[in-house]
Formats: sequence, structure tokens, C-alpha cells
Amino acid sequence: MKALVLERQGVLAIRDADLPAELGPDDVRIRVHTVGVCGSDVHYYQHGRIGDFVVKEPMVLGHEGAGTVVEAGARVRHLKPGDRVCMEPGIPDPTSRASRLGIYNVDPAVRFWATPPVHGILTPEVIHPAAFCYRIPDNVSFAEAAMVEPFAVGMHAAARARIVPGDTAVVVGAGTIGAMVALAALAGGCARAFVADVAQPKLDIVGRYPGVAPVNVREQDLAATVLEATEGWGADVVFEASGAPGVWPGMIRSVRPGGAIVLVGLPPEKPALDVNALIAKEVRIETVFRYANVFDRALALIAAGKVDLKPLVTETFPFARSIEAFERAAEGRPGDVKLQIVMEEGG
Repeated sequence: MKALVLERQGVLAIRDADLPAELGPDDVRIRVHTVGVCGSDVHYYQHGRIGDFVVKEPMVLGHEGAGTVVEAGARVRHLKPGDRVCMEPGIPDPTSRASRLGIYNVDPAVRFWATPPVHGILTPEVIHPAAFCYRIPDNVSFAEAAMVEPFAVGMHAAARARIVPGDTAVVVGAGTIGAMVALAALAGGCARAFVADVAQPKLDIVGRYPGVAPVNVREQDLAATVLEATEGWGADVVFEASGAPGVWPGMIRSVRPGGAIVLVGLPPEKPALDVNALIAKEVRIETVFRYANVFDRALALIAAGKVDLKPLVTETFPFARSIEAFERAAEGRPGDVKLQIVMEEGG
């Protein structure tokens, strides 16, 4: 099958790839329709690694996907050929201690699409455990269903924040994940979410959502803006979704005493923290790695019309232009939020 292959750092090719073809009794075979271009995919393309995950041999990219079941294994009961599904890309070890604790996202043995050495899904067909495939309601498009994966990150972050209805949130970063975190925080009960970034086009997009207050930190001081809006008290929860190491002083000033800082973005270098300031406020710090036990709920919110992700899809490319899509994503255009690829063979 043709696939988009990262040959090595900075080199992509559309070519035949020898991928697993045997269907297990608990698996489904899926004709892939839509795949989102994720920041991690682009990072592997540009840098060849993310932390300890290093691309040492050619790897198929893509993990945000939706498609149609074309074959079901002998023991699969809840899915059948013709069902449209979105796929949770991580496969944990069901016998691991992490899985038994319900935190399978941090299972060291998890196999996650497009994370070395595991191939991704930018190819016409994939095989995946049926237990990690979710039927798409009729009123949800393939494009929206392919956004469930990044929205699940936002859902997981909102859950880690322990939001109380009426809370005020701050989200640092207005990219795809920052937008997802803001929408998940609002869906989880926050009354408002200040979203901060340096890219005004991204802020204009996310700022169209009710409850979002965009803050361009080139022109406004984030902490001063938040403190003024909260009568000097601060935000109940601050989400870091930019990965920028220099944002910590503003986040610490923005969070209220006893509030929470939730870390979603991965900084390229170690940030310097003012531990004394954190202790003085008794700030609770939470961390997020992917997600667990939220995929179906993320899809349910989209299907119910509680969250509209369609405005976040900036452009869609056919599979034949998928290298162009990655080159575009690597440019980091200020007005781009989510780029998607549609597999011509899928639909």
C-alpha cells in the first residue's frame, strides 16, 4: 500500500510500504478517510525525535484518524463493515499495572501510532483493535471525527484541572491543542477562558467562541489582564499549551492562591521555576500526557453540538499532496490551526 513515509529527518516520501495485513479476532480493518496533521508528526519530520523517541528507521506518519470499517475480526461484536469510526491511536498492555490503575496512557508498553518505531495511519488501510475504535454518529463528519484525538487531549487536561462550574481559566497557547483545551475547559464548566498567544490570526479564530477572551501578549500583559478581570484574585486554573519555557512567570502571577497549573505543552528546554512563588500560593501542578478514558466522551460532546470543531480546520489536502501539507505545517503560518489530509482511496 502507498503510505506517507518519514524516511529520515527532513525527508518525506509517498511510496509503497510493507505494513501489517493480518486481521486478528479482536481487530477491525479500516479504510482510512481523514487524517489530521499533528504537531508531533511535524516535529518528527523537522527534528527526527521527540525526547527519547527517536526515528531510527523509516516510519509512516499520522495518528489523528477516522475511516470506515471494511472487515471485522471473529470476536468483534460492536462494529461491522460499513460503520464509520474514529480511532484511539494508543494500544496499551491490558495486563500492565498502569492499565489496571486506569492510567493506560502512561503505560511504558503502550504502542502509539506514529511514535517510533510504530507506524502511523497515512495509508489507505489500517488494522486496529476494535476496543479502541468508536462509531461515529451520523451527524458527525469524518473531518470532525479526526479531531476527536486532539480534543481528547483537551478533555484530559480539563479533567486533570478538577474544574468547578463557574471557574475562570487561562490557556497559554492558541494553537490546535490550546484551542482544544479552552473548548474542553468551557464544556467542563468554566465560565470563561482567557487564551493567550503572540499570533493574532490564531487568537481571532479561537476568539469567535463564546466564553473565550483572546489576549495578544505582544500588546497586553497576561497576568495584569487576568488580575484586572478577577478583581486581583487570579484564575482558578492556568493551562500551559504552548511549550514556551518563558511563560512561567506570567502563569504564576495569573493563577489564584490555591489554584492549579496544568502542563500540556512540551518545552524544548527546561524552564526555570520560581518555586517560592508556587509554594507561597500553594499552587497545585498537574501534568498531562496524551489522555485516558475520555475518547468516547469527547466524541459525545461533538455529536451533541456542545463543541464545534469545524472552524478549527484550516485546509484539507488530498493524499497525493500530503508532503505539501507537512511542508505547510512546518512553516507554522499564524493563521493555520489544523490541516487535514483526505485519503483518495478512502473516500
